[in-house]
Order: sequence, then structure tokens, then C-alpha cells
Amino acid sequence: MDPYSVIIKPQLSEKTMNQIYDENKITFVVHRSANKRVIKDAFQELYETKVLSVNTHITPRGDKVASIELEEPEAAEDIAVRLGVF
Repeated sequence: MDPYSVIIKPQLSEKTMNQIYDENKITFVVHRSANKRVIKDAFQELYETKVLSVNTHITPRGDKVASIELEEPEAAEDIAVRLGVF
């Protein structure tokens, strides 16, 4: 699968913004059929950083959301700045 079709957009809320600072996690809406391995590989290819873990869930709206924990300290904050979240 193409990495650009796997990771759709950042998921922004107060909780996800706190996770960026506190837990070094960044949250994205992802393709519904993508599994954790595909999400991890796509994220590492797009943002060139190591992923520690991926947790997914499906929202009541039917969107699949992936919370991605990064290995490098403050990497989530750097990626959020590159995406223009802040």
C-alpha cells in the first residue's frame, strides 16, 4: 500500500495535543483496512523516524485512528511542527 494512502490526516483534539508533549505520541486518521504493521512502515517511510508502538481504534463515526508512539524524545513535537499543527 502507498504510504500516502495509509496515513490520511492528523487527528487533532485536546487529548491528542497533550499526548504529543507528555507521551511522545502523535495520532492520525488512517485507512480503514490498514493493520498496525502497514501503519508503522508507512509512518517510518514518510517521516523518517523510528516507531516504538502503534495502537488503533475505530471511532463511532467509522474512522480508524492510530496513536503512534515514537522512540526518539520529542520526535512527536518535531513532526507536529512540520505538519503545521502548532
